[in-house]
Amino acid sequence: MRLISALALIVFIAVPTFAESPVKAAVKSDGLVYLSSVVAPGADVTAQTTAALEAVAATLKAEGSTLANVANVAVVLKSAADGAAVNAVFAKYWPKDPPARTTIIVDQPLASAGALVELSVTAVPTGGERTVVLPTGWLKPPGPYSYGIKSGNTLFLAGLVSRNTTDNTNITGDMTAQTKTVMTMAGAILGAAGMTLADVASSRVFIADAAGFQAMNSEYRTYFPSAPPARATAKATLPNADYLLEVAMVAVKDPGRKAIVPPNADGTPGRAGANLSPAIQVGRRLYVAGMTGNTPTNKGDVAAQTREMMTRLGRALTAAGYTWADVVEATAFLPDMSQAAQMDTAYRAVFPKAFPVRFTMGTPLMGAEASVEMMLTAVK
Repeated sequence: MRLISALALIVFIAVPTFAESPVKAAVKSDGLVYLSSVVAPGADVTAQTTAALEAVAATLKAEGSTLANVANVAVVLKSAADGAAVNAVFAKYWPKDPPARTTIIVDQPLASAGALVELSVTAVPTGGERTVVLPTGWLKPPGPYSYGIKSGNTLFLAGLVSRNTTDNTNITGDMTAQTKTVMTMAGAILGAAGMTLADVASSRVFIADAAGFQAMNSEYRTYFPSAPPARATAKATLPNADYLLEVAMVAVKDPGRKAIVPPNADGTPGRAGANLSPAIQVGRRLYVAGMTGNTPTNKGDVAAQTREMMTRLGRALTAAGYTWADVVEATAFLPDMSQAAQMDTAYRAVFPKAFPVRFTMGTPLMGAEASVEMMLTAVK
């Protein structure tokens, strides 16, 4: 397929220039290539998805990779009705061995006016391992994605929903039942890759109704009796009304895996949570959980909450021996995308020079007082 020109790429990558936006188009580190979110112009979602993937291809080429090496994609849509059209485009670009994929639908605007689809991509450099993982006896997923993509000691799991993997029918039930189904699926995929749930370093949970948050937590935590993965949880519309949650994970096989618990603001020892670890260190990487910055005095102030959030994230980095210069990617969850500029002002201040890649999702948070949440990946 024809790649767009380098000049046209500026239109598509959701980072106008380094000075205007505190994000970098791509970062290559520790055997992976991370891309900032990508949107593209077009008359409809088919045209936009096609153009966005062409932009991704051009960026990956510049970083020594290709679309065939993409391991993981997050897709954010404005309408669930556009899912079939996006799938059709993905099937053309990946007729064989597609990447793992998570798909959610949001009410907030995407990275540019008129955007119907936004993509976040992680790839393997050309020459690196990229293996599709499918447990024995499972059907392939019903859409153009893989349940798992493994590269070296890292496994990317698709956003998992409550599904019968022998006939691809949905398994309905309450939040507890669906969480159990999803976590059982995750365990099988990990097992097929020679891993277990104890190897999961990071997860993202999207739930359709915040009222199910505690039921999800109660079931989810039973699968991680010690040192649970770093995690962020947000509310989003899912691709099918049957689904109450979708869970995406990254697992890393590393005997030195370590949970990091930063100190409190006053220097007293922090405490690990039952549902997530503040950060998980595996090899050179550090996965930092989604953190918020709301306090009793900054309600509704996105800039103030971002400053406090960055302070808390910074404590996690420091506790593990990392700095802001080591951060390679960030994912922000912002319930009101019109406040992105306020978030950016505080976000920009902590980075000494080069920014990481970033993906910003317009999703409601679990904490009613929180106006922004962010999770990080850092590499030393």
